[in-house]
Amino acid sequence: MNSPEVKALIRKYSHLFWYIPDDKKEEIDNEVLVEFILNYGDMDAVKDLFRVLGVKETARVFFDSVNKSERRKGNYQELTMNFFTLYFSKYAH
Repeated sequence: MNSPEVKALIRKYSHLFWYIPDDKKEEIDNEVLVEFILNYGDMDAVKDLFRVLGVKETARVFFDSVNKSERRKGNYQELTMNFFTLYFSKYAH
């Protein structure tokens, strides 16, 4: 169950989750939330994500996802993967 803050974030950036049915969007897990905002969101979306989840939690979700499998790692765009790997390595550990 997502917190009210996470649900508000999902509603605010619902256009990023275009393929998820509207009645299911607020049920997405943090892995999907982080992946889509980091891949497709703008700087404001990323800042809002960090405000709601925190940089350390976002980094944990990101690294857990990309270390889970090559398929999951492939879900991130190459530039996104490189940037946030460097960013989180510097600011979240």
